[in-house]
Parts: sequence; structure tokens; C-alpha cells
Amino acid sequence: MQNSTPSTTSGVNGLVQDWVSDKDAFKNVSWGKTMMWIFLLSDTFIFSCFLVAYMSVRMTTAEPWPNSSEVFALTIAGEHIPLILIAIMTFVLITSSGTMAMAVNCGYRGQRKKAAMLMLVTALFGVFFVGMQAFEWTKLIVEEGVRPWGNPLGAAQFGAAFFMITGFHGFHVSIGVVYLTVVALKVLRGDYEERGYEIVEITGLYWHFVDLVWVFIFAFFYLW
Repeated sequence: MQNSTPSTTSGVNGLVQDWVSDKDAFKNVSWGKTMMWIFLLSDTFIFSCFLVAYMSVRMTTAEPWPNSSEVFALTIAGEHIPLILIAIMTFVLITSSGTMAMAVNCGYRGQRKKAAMLMLVTALFGVFFVGMQAFEWTKLIVEEGVRPWGNPLGAAQFGAAFFMITGFHGFHVSIGVVYLTVVALKVLRGDYEERGYEIVEITGLYWHFVDLVWVFIFAFFYLW
């Protein structure tokens, strides 16, 4: 009776067999999607370092940390509304994730015009977000006097943490807007007709990552 258990090879030959089997397992994964996942993983480490450093500084600083509900409040029609601008920014990004998901769906259905238009709408949401962030920065710098090296509202580290974390995220959103616009125009032109529209999904991976990072920034920086 022949033994049905697969034989294992030790030494160099076993290492080669393991490598070949791993290569075969990932043969159907495109390089574009793989490299995007690797990039997002590396970016996750960077954002994690920023957030961990921020939490460490906030928990160890001797000076009082500014109250986010007061610092990021707006006066509308005589009413002092806390975090209203941040809430709108969050809503805009969450909505953009929805339009991006619909764009990916349309791309795989071969509806390139709908996919392109939804990507452009997503990019427009990104422009709105960056514009509101610029308004937020201007208000803190001009009206409140907050600087990366100082802060009249409390702990001096507040300015450095705020401008570094939100600025780095805003930079990612700005890059995403350009990325979405370029890919959308190429999709609309039919450049990917022969190769398929996996590029829409790859672009969506980047955008969903940017939105997810904002959820953590919103929770740890604005709500804490």
C-alpha cells in the first residue's frame, strides 16, 4: 500500500520547494495590487508612530492639554458649536468612501463612464476636505496663535502634534485627489479597455486607507 502522505524534503531542496509553492500561491495576484498593499502597510507604520508619539506626549506632559471641543469650535448664527467643522469633514470623507466603492463596482461591470464620474466625484469630496482643513489651520494660526513650536492655549506640544498629524494626512488626501483625477480621466478615455479596470480597485485601496486613517485621527485627536 502506497503512503499517500506527501514527502517532505529537507535542506536546500526543501527550501526551494517551499519557495516555489509560495510563488504559485500568489501567482494570480497582480503586481499593482500587491505593491499598493505593501505601500499601505508601510504607511500604516508611519501613522501608527505619529499617533503613539502623540498619545505618549499627551499623557506625560505637565501642562494642561487644550480642550478639543473649545479649540475646534465654530460660532454660527451666534451659537458656539463644538467640533462642527470636524464632523462635516468626517462626513465628507465617509461619503467619499461610498462613491469610491461604487466606482470600483462600475469598473468591474465595464461601465467606464460611470466609474470615471464617480471617481471624479470622490476627488471633489477630497478637495472639499482639504479646503476645510486649510480653513481650520488658518483659524488656529491667525485667530488662536497656535504654532508648531508654541501654543497659547496650553501644552506647547499641541501645535507640533496637530500640524504634523493632520498635515501628513492632508498631504495624503491631496495626493489622492491628483491620483483619482488622473486615473479617472484615463478610464474615461478608455485607456484600460483591453487590460481591465483593476486600476480602479487599486486606486480605491489607497483612498479607503486615507479615510480609515482619518477615523483614528478623529477618535484620538479630536474626541479624546
